[in-house]
Amino acid sequence: MPYRRTENVERRLAARHAAIIAAAREAASEGGMAAVQIAPVAQRAGIAAGTVYRYFPGKTDLIAAVLAEISEREIGALRRAAANAPGPLSALACVIMNFAARVLRHRRLAFAAIAEPVDAALDPIRLKFRKLLADEFAMRIAAAIASGHLPEQDVALAAVGVLGLLVEGTIGPLAPQSGGREHELVQSLALTALRALGLADPRARGLVVQTTVTAE
Repeated sequence: MPYRRTENVERRLAARHAAIIAAAREAASEGGMAAVQIAPVAQRAGIAAGTVYRYFPGKTDLIAAVLAEISEREIGALRRAAANAPGPLSALACVIMNFAARVLRHRRLAFAAIAEPVDAALDPIRLKFRKLLADEFAMRIAAAIASGHLPEQDVALAAVGVLGLLVEGTIGPLAPQSGGREHELVQSLALTALRALGLADPRARGLVVQTTVTAE
C-alpha cells in the first residue's frame, strides 16, 4: 500500500518550504539575487543546508521559486488595490501608484526581481512577471477607455509604455534617488503616466491627489 502523507506532515512541509522562500527573499532584498545562496538561506530559515536541497536541487531552482513568489505577491497586491477603487479610472490610478510605491519601498528587491543580471535560464520567469504586470495595466487601461475616461489607443502598447516609465523611473540607472521623497515621486510618476494615456491635466492631478496608496 503506497505511503500517504498525513495533513500534519503536509503542513510541516509547506511551512518549511515557505520559510525557505521567505529567507531567500530576505537575502535578495539585502544583497540581490547573488546573495541567494543555499547555505546562508538555510541559516536564515533555521534549517540544515541539506534540507534546502530536498526542496530545491540547486541555487537556480531556489531563485526561480523566489521570483515566482514575488510575482504572485505583487500581482495580488495590485489586484487588491484595484478592487477597492470606486471606478475604472480610479482603479488604473491605484494600480499605477501602488506599483510605484511598492517598488520604491522595496527598491533592492524590485531591482533583483526585474532588472538585475541573473542566470539566462531565469529570463523566462522574469519575462512572465513583466508580462503579468503589463497585462494588469492593460486591463485597467482598457476599462478606462471603455468607460469613456481615456481616448482610444493601442492598449497593449500603452500598458508596456506605462510599465517602462514606472520601472525606469524607480529602479532604472537614471532614476532619481528617493531620499524621503517617495510620495512625491509616486505622484509625479502617476501624473506623467496618466497624462501620457490622454487624461486631461486637471483631472489627472485631482485623481493622483485623491488616490490612496498602500505599499504593504
